[in-house]
This record gives sequence, structure tokens and C-alpha cells, in this order.
Amino acid sequence: MVSESPSRNTPSVPLIEVEGIEVVYDGAILALADVSLTIGRGEIVALLGANGAGKSTTLKAISGLVVADRALITRGTVRFGGEEIGGIAPNLLAQRGIVHVLEGRHVFGHLTVEENLRTGTFLRRPGRAETERDLEEIYGWFPRLKTKRRTPAGLTSGGEQQMLAIGRALLTRPELVLLDEPSMGLAPIIVDEIFEIVAALNRQKGTTFLVAEQNIAVSLRHAHRGYVLDGGKVVLAATAAELRQREDLHEIYLGLASA
Repeated sequence: MVSESPSRNTPSVPLIEVEGIEVVYDGAILALADVSLTIGRGEIVALLGANGAGKSTTLKAISGLVVADRALITRGTVRFGGEEIGGIAPNLLAQRGIVHVLEGRHVFGHLTVEENLRTGTFLRRPGRAETERDLEEIYGWFPRLKTKRRTPAGLTSGGEQQMLAIGRALLTRPELVLLDEPSMGLAPIIVDEIFEIVAALNRQKGTTFLVAEQNIAVSLRHAHRGYVLDGGKVVLAATAAELRQREDLHEIYLGLASA
């Protein structure tokens, strides 16, 4: 299990600072009302909440993908490494080191597993030798993918597709990986395997993760800190250890607690 508070994982110099953001869809639908959070370099941060709480929108506000959903950040700021990034195009943010693994395991079903992975190198355009080394590293983290490297991605299992989506994201060499509902629709044993790999990447390579999840137990088992969203607002923020010990977490999580 990942340590709760290693010295390198303090948020004193945040990689990401989200301050009081409000997000509105189609000029009328309020998705986020007041969300503030920080992510320190080398942290795993869990973003918890029931369906519709605003988790996906928060990730898209950071990655710039809100614009693809006809939404705008109408108040507040998002900073990456101290620089405000609100309004910057998603592809430019990806080049700067923010990669977003969307909910639903978006892979190119007609391409093989390895062809999918190779698309993750397009931003960097490494040489052939470097690409092969990078692919072998990903296969080291996700051995299941190596055995299916010549298989069309659409014929692999849901768990393998989730691993593929994460592996492809890692090939961009990101500073921050945004994972949206990585456990959705997967068997518990596969969920545990994926989160163990995430924790190992964080521990051994210092990769920073913000993980939006409905699964409280698995998220807090590997995260350093967590935020709970309800109704587009942060209603609770604490270390993972503190959140695990709260007897009222499910009530807060489900929006049942009193103000």
C-alpha cells in the first residue's frame, strides 16, 4: 500500500491548483459551482463522488476538454505549475504534460493493441529505437498487453482496453495523468490489478495521478489524499487515511449529510 504522506507528496508547491471554478454547459446548465483542489507533484489524489457529482467535469476543466462538451469555465482559475491554463486547447495541454484517460476506455477498435500504443508517441515523435524502448517499458508495466500486441483492440477484454488506454497515455510521458472512472464495468480482480499498477508507477516513477472514482474503497487504498464532490462542490477534503476512518463518508458521498 502507498504511504499516506511521503515527504515528496506534500502539496506545498502544487502541480495543479484549481481555485473556485464554476463550469456551465450550453450557457445554462451549472455543472460545477465551486471546486477548489490542489495536486502535488508525485501524488495520487482521489476525486470521489456519486454519479453526476461533477467528477468528470472537473477532470475536463483541467485537461481543457470541457470545450468539446460545449462548456466553459465561467469563474475561477486552473493553474499548472503556477501558470494559468484556462482556455488553452487540449492538444497544447497534452504537449505540456497533462494527459486525460476518458471514461469508457476509448481505444481504436480496428487497430491492434500495439498500433494503439504507438499513437501515444505522436506528440513526441521519438525515433524508432526510442519508440521500441518505450513500448517495451509499457509492456513491462502491463504484461497482458504484450500477449495481445497483435490483437485488434476491439477484441480485447474491458480490463485490457483500460490498461491499453492508460499505457497509451503514459507514452506521452505526462507529468499528470487524469483517470476518469478506471474501474467502471470491470471485475474487482482486474480493478485491483490496474490500481496496483497505478500505485507502482507513482511509487517508482513519481507519476502524478488524479483519479475520479465512485469506488471509495479501492481509491482510498492507493491514494495519498482525496476530495469528495457533491452537487458540483467540494464537500470534504482530507488524507486518504482520514477519509477511510470517517463513519459518515457514505452519507457525505451520497449527499445525505446535513450542511
